[in-house]
Order: sequence, then structure tokens, then C-alpha cells
Amino acid sequence: MDAKKILQKLNQHSNPENAAGMAHFGINPEGTLGISMPVIRQMAKEIGKSHELATELWESGIHEARILASLVDIPSDVTAVQADKWVSEFDSWDVCDQCVMNLLDKTPFADKKAIEWSRRYKEFEKRAGFAMMASLAVHDKKAGNEMFESFLPIIINEADDDRNFVKKAINWALRQIGKRNEFLHKSAMKTVIDIMNKFPDSISAQWITKDALKELTNPKTFERMNKKRQHYEKIV
Repeated sequence: MDAKKILQKLNQHSNPENAAGMAHFGINPEGTLGISMPVIRQMAKEIGKSHELATELWESGIHEARILASLVDIPSDVTAVQADKWVSEFDSWDVCDQCVMNLLDKTPFADKKAIEWSRRYKEFEKRAGFAMMASLAVHDKKAGNEMFESFLPIIINEADDDRNFVKKAINWALRQIGKRNEFLHKSAMKTVIDIMNKFPDSISAQWITKDALKELTNPKTFERMNKKRQHYEKIV
């Protein structure tokens, strides 16, 4: 199936009412067809993997086509130049997060880009950096603690950013790192204290730390980490 036919199929699934509703959740309505994620994921399964097709779908500029592109692209074929280009064109939090979770966190330069993007100014580029940290904490089972510890000073330094989509991504990264294992949980808890001390008057920092503490101190979080540790001990 070529890009033209796929775009035609996407337009057939267009739902203006859904598109209008998505705008209430902070999703940019421009170029948005209002197609649900289950439909997009099913299309991706039918299409299969193709780097060339993903590039064409991205260039269409259509919201759902760009999410579809992240599902059909091949991580090993993605260059740092392409990743930077896509991130610079993010115009909605869901495209940002889907691209990171479906594709970009599987590239060999993911950890470097997490740091690089998190220091940018533009809202969705900066969000991409912290979304990458969060996604790596969940998906990269082989990564050592050192990588995630290197993210924590950045989380501290940027915690006073009061833009909604940035502060939520910072909080997301802090929570996921803290839930990865018992060692990183201690590091994340220390990070919470460091943020409070560094930005005592920041509303954003207060929200990030309060919300993170709610999850990091939840008994269920400790239960999950304990199960992970026991499972690992059985393997080794």
C-alpha cells in the first residue's frame, strides 16, 4: 500500500466531531482527522514496516498520518537528523509522545537526544526530551542505573518550567525513573527534595514534586518494585 492510498483511507475514517473533542484535551485541531488510536494501530499492523513510507506519511503533515509514521518506521533506519527534524515539527503533545514511545526511544541515540531535547526552549521539543526519559525508564530493560541518574540533575534544573506540557513531562520522567527499581527510587526521592530546595516558590516545582510523591510513596509502587527484584534474583 502506497502513501497516497493510506492517506485516502485515513480520510475515510475522518471524524470531525472527534477532532473537535480532541481539541479540549490540548490536541492541536489543525490537520487533525479525529481518528482513534485503535484504528491507527490496526492500520499500522496491516501496513507493516517501511522507513520510506513513514517518511512520506510524515511529510503529509496530517496529525494521524504522523502518528502512523511513528508506528511503521524502522528504528535502525532513523537517523539523528531525521529525529531532530521530526521533533522540531511537533505541534501537539500526543504526536510528541507517540513518536517517542513508538519509535524514537528505540534508536541508538535515544539517551543522548533525551538530554539534548530536554534543554531546548520550544515546548514540544523540550517535552520530547522528558518523554524520552520516561519512555526509556519503562521500555529499556537493559539500561543501567547510570543513564537514569544522569537525567535527574536535568529534571531538577528544569522543574520551574510552568508550561503545562513541559511540567507534566518532567513529572512523568521523575515518576517512571523512581519506579524502575529500589536504587533509582531512592535517587528520585532525593531529587524531589532537591527540587523543593532549589525552587521553594515555584508553583510548577511544587506540583511536580507533590504529584510525584503521591505515586512514589504509594504502597503499590513498593510492591511492584519488590516483585521486580524477586523476579530478577530468580533469573540470576
